[in-house]
Amino acid sequence: MNTRLKEIRENRELLQKDIAQVLNTSQQQYSRYETEENEISVTLLKRLAQFYNTSIDYLVNFTDDQRPYPRKNNH
Repeated sequence: MNTRLKEIRENRELLQKDIAQVLNTSQQQYSRYETEENEISVTLLKRLAQFYNTSIDYLVNFTDDQRPYPRKNNH
């Protein structure tokens, strides 16, 4: 189970339906991401990292450091 996605959502007192709206998907689909029944795409992970102001590494349990990486300047 991807406890990190659930943990960060619950720590911010958000519901699955709230995050589903951010990702433009259904609550049922988002629930499958949290339980790892379905694999979440990199595109959606990027969107979540920006929404939560953290890194993808944090969201997928590669690190316990919640700080986001410095963003690239896109000129």
